[in-house]
Amino acid sequence: MRAMTYTRLGDPSVLELVETPIPEPGAGELRIRVLVSGVNPTDWKSRSGAFGGEPTEATVPNHDGAGVVDEVGAGVTGFRVGDRVWVTLAGDGRPAGGTAQEFTVISAERVFALPAGADAELGASIGIPALTAHRALTVAEDGPARLGPDALAGRAVLVAGGAGAVGNAAVQLARWAGAEVIATVSGEAKARLARAAGAHHVVNYKEADAAEVIRGVAPDGVDLVVEVAAAANAELDLAVLGPRGTISIYANDGGGPFNLDVRRNMGLNARYQFVLLYTVGWDRIAAAAANINQAIEDGALGVGEQAGLQLHRYRLEDAAAAHAAVESGAVGKVLITVAES
Repeated sequence: MRAMTYTRLGDPSVLELVETPIPEPGAGELRIRVLVSGVNPTDWKSRSGAFGGEPTEATVPNHDGAGVVDEVGAGVTGFRVGDRVWVTLAGDGRPAGGTAQEFTVISAERVFALPAGADAELGASIGIPALTAHRALTVAEDGPARLGPDALAGRAVLVAGGAGAVGNAAVQLARWAGAEVIATVSGEAKARLARAAGAHHVVNYKEADAAEVIRGVAPDGVDLVVEVAAAANAELDLAVLGPRGTISIYANDGGGPFNLDVRRNMGLNARYQFVLLYTVGWDRIAAAAANINQAIEDGALGVGEQAGLQLHRYRLEDAAAAHAAVESGAVGKVLITVAES
């Protein structure tokens, strides 16, 4: 089979297309015939060395994907050969398990049924972005642990970077859950995407009156912030956060030190929650996956221009270009077509 691998850290040129044996699933595992592989920032950061540590074996990139169950390992229940599925964190702790290959073997707990009517591109897009968004929306002290219709009713949610992959999923899931959704963006093109995703209000965070505009929508302050740029947006977040509000931080785009104003945060009884899927626990991931599948079945979570998430498609042999696109900040979702369905 064909697989994209790297044996050393570096820029996208370290990726090589090779022929490898088709892997066999062990107990508790499934073999998936991959149709589409999704590329996330964590994938290029791992490949580039941002997380440190040279590869100890040939590594297949990309954690997210969608495909068809090809073989079921011993002890696995709930799946049959031919089932359509989506997967996430495929390569975490399993260097050969990434989705940038024609077949991958993965622990059954990392595999979820793909709802009827959802195509492989949607399946490969949801993984890390939608699971991260779900976690960010369910960490408030007095908020819901699960999402569904009306779970966030009566709450104002601010999604920073509403045109990004996580931001797009957060907007769609929050809207489905009944929240009043405000998204911040950097320009009109991204504003159109955030509106298509379902944001009720879209604010250009570069404008001097951004906080005033957000307060005009949520005069008592927002209840929850889904934050992609913790340091850059720290002042804006505090200016619009309501009492006992929560700031869910899943990234620090733009870098820089993140300093807390203790007095102002104490005055608000503010809550900060950092979000990273690798250590959140598979019980929470499984629960979030069930909610995400329900949102898909309800027609509330999608991808493509109509859903505010542009798709950028590459072939497996062009995986280096796909990684370069994500690394350079492509707006939308980068996908690699591995095989035709």
